[in-house]
Amino acid sequence: MADGGGGVPEKVAWVLVRGGRVLVTRSHGRDRFYFPGGRREAGESDRETLVREIDEELRAEIDPHSMVHFGTFEIGEGHPEHGPFRMICYTADHRGELTPSREIAEKAWFRHADRDRVSAVDRMVFDALRGAGRLS
Repeated sequence: MADGGGGVPEKVAWVLVRGGRVLVTRSHGRDRFYFPGGRREAGESDRETLVREIDEELRAEIDPHSMVHFGTFEIGEGHPEHGPFRMICYTADHRGELTPSREIAEKAWFRHADRDRVSAVDRMVFDALRGAGRLS
């Protein structure tokens, strides 16, 4: 993962909610689901990272002008799952079907009740979505 300063690995993630469910993906060889997105390449902005990662993972085109920062979520040093770690989340419109590609084995639409199937930092986003009345 890219380091966002201060030695904390970062991921730029896409939060797409439809009908009270949120989009998550599972990589080949993994059991847990995660928000789509990934690490920055050298010199990339968050917008460039999200556009590239979603194209690579789901063959969809993010509209970079529609991106809105949803929140930045972080787990600290010594967390039993993995820490420290920071995830910078954006909502955004897209064009194209959401078709798993490359390292993505499958996509799913989860409710808040499915939060035990995602990572610790992803659970924080699930809770924030529920608190905002966007996740059933």
